[in-house]
Amino acid sequence: MYFFLSNLSVLDILCTTTTVPKMLSMFLFNASTISFSGCFLQMYFFHSFAVNECFLLVVMAYDRYVAICSPLHYVTKMTKRKNVLIAASSWISALLVPVPAVIQTSQLHFYGTIHVEHCFCDHLSVVQAACSDATFQTFLGFSIAMVVSIVPLMLVFLSYLKIIMSVLKLNSKESQKKAFSTCSAHVIVVITFYASMAVSYVSYRADMSRDIHVMGSIVFAILTPMVNPIIYTLRNKEVKKAMTKLVHSMRSTGTLRKTVNSLNKRAMEIGF
Repeated sequence: MYFFLSNLSVLDILCTTTTVPKMLSMFLFNASTISFSGCFLQMYFFHSFAVNECFLLVVMAYDRYVAICSPLHYVTKMTKRKNVLIAASSWISALLVPVPAVIQTSQLHFYGTIHVEHCFCDHLSVVQAACSDATFQTFLGFSIAMVVSIVPLMLVFLSYLKIIMSVLKLNSKESQKKAFSTCSAHVIVVITFYASMAVSYVSYRADMSRDIHVMGSIVFAILTPMVNPIIYTLRNKEVKKAMTKLVHSMRSTGTLRKTVNSLNKRAMEIGF
């Protein structure tokens, strides 16, 4: 599990570094131009990392399925070599999936300086800025997006359906609670990822303003990578203990300050 979590962490860092630096330069320094090749590279890597997150979430769901439904065979089924192969397959597949859409989009005609109604080079925004008919490119991008998002989501759903059925067969309530607690962080990450993706997609397809389109994509591009580490970190017992100690120390400090202030006030009233 921790091996796949490390992959997800690296992916979140790469995903944010693909879009955030250029967005910050645009907002802070009004650097709103990007080269043709830079735009398509940003588009390619952004969509590759999004696809990879879909794949990794499926892999992590399968990992939880094996750990809960076949705990005695977990060590033999999820060996280090197998984990590396699964992760490598996920990364390589994700790098290949967006290639057809990016290549087809690059064949469109763009005359002079074009204006992309977005804060980064998203596929649909670039397609809409083309000067030629982009019906095929739009359909191709939509088809790939549907396949790489819905199929993994269905696999995650089936994995958790099996997990729930297995957990409900356990006699001990404590065992059931522990099993569900093990999966809770991953479930929250899946919901956050697909909810932000749905917001981004609906904001494009619905009859909404450009600002809502942009905000929907920013939520998808930035929210999930920021939230993922927080969710998994707060599930760690050591982090929980450290946070509890920090809160208690802050409360103690606040109480001490109030006591000191009260004593100082009384001393002033007495005349010291």
